[in-house]
Amino acid sequence: MTLLPEIAHSGQRLTVSHADLHAFTAGVFAEHGIPDRRAHLAADALCYGDLCGFDSHGLFNLTRLYLPLLRSGRIDPAAEPRVLTDLGACATVDARRALGLWAAVEATDSAVARAAEHGIGMVSVRGGTHFGCAGFHAARAAEAGLIGIVASNCGGQRIARPPLGALTMLGTNPISVAAPAVDGHPFVLDMSTTVVPTGKVRVAASSGERVPAGWLADDSGATVTDPAEFDRGNAHLRWLGGDPDTGAHKGFGLGLVVELLSALLPGAGLGPAPEALHGDGGPHGRDDDIGYFVLAIAPDLLRPQGEFADGARNLFGTLLNCPPSAPGDTVGYPGWHEAELAARRRSEGVPLREHVHRELVELGLPSAGTGGAR
Repeated sequence: MTLLPEIAHSGQRLTVSHADLHAFTAGVFAEHGIPDRRAHLAADALCYGDLCGFDSHGLFNLTRLYLPLLRSGRIDPAAEPRVLTDLGACATVDARRALGLWAAVEATDSAVARAAEHGIGMVSVRGGTHFGCAGFHAARAAEAGLIGIVASNCGGQRIARPPLGALTMLGTNPISVAAPAVDGHPFVLDMSTTVVPTGKVRVAASSGERVPAGWLADDSGATVTDPAEFDRGNAHLRWLGGDPDTGAHKGFGLGLVVELLSALLPGAGLGPAPEALHGDGGPHGRDDDIGYFVLAIAPDLLRPQGEFADGARNLFGTLLNCPPSAPGDTVGYPGWHEAELAARRRSEGVPLREHVHRELVELGLPSAGTGGAR
């Protein structure tokens, strides 16, 4: 078993160098049967969550999600995705229960290669499993100078109710759009179509924290701030927009767009399937047969070379130059603050919650020694 590196205590968090954390994570995946190159891609995707401040999609999920799925056989570590349809600019792929952390990387890279030839590339995937942060995958297109759009449904798992509905029908259905922006700081919009993903609720519950009003509601619509009530079945996630009279239909509509593109198009598992009508109002079903939608657009094939990149720097640079409404505040754009945080954590180390470290130790790793606070 790979050794967890030396860790420094910092309040209620433990700081690990990114290089060591990545090597450890890749080693764990390799020990569970993931081929070496793909184990490193999976570690890239999982560590991205902690690098960019998305605790709910980082190492928090290693023991809660990915290892149980591998051990149960719901993820096949030896899976080889199979191309079902290939039309050049677009393709349909069966991931065949591959670990989504790397399978979505390969789908994105395929879409980027197709866009480099055709100006646009689309890969539609069925048979997928949880792929971590949608923004990680979309950002791969941005790193290549392209626009990337990545979306995923939750397979047959149903978490959120339609506005005014009594039964859960859809998952959190994330979508991400990424593009080059200011150098070293790509635009990366990464969002669930519910107010937050379930992971944020569970991170708060695991740490004994309250959640903000507006994340959860009970059956009567009353606000719930105890995140543990979600897994007890006494609270459900709300859509972006909040209530029906403040725009919940917009978040719900976006969730349906994701379901249409990522699941209905490739033939993946659907949330709103007939069995959804047999639910009891709470979350039900399993996140098997997840669908992905991956689109890459090559601007330099659609307009003179370099014009798009220059325009993007001007667009996003202008936003950064917007004066803040209060002294000390900083105006940014989606992806700016995450890039700043990732750069700092690559240099100074990645902070982990203490209980996440304990869970890693429970994998059979000896507890690491401690160094000075970082």
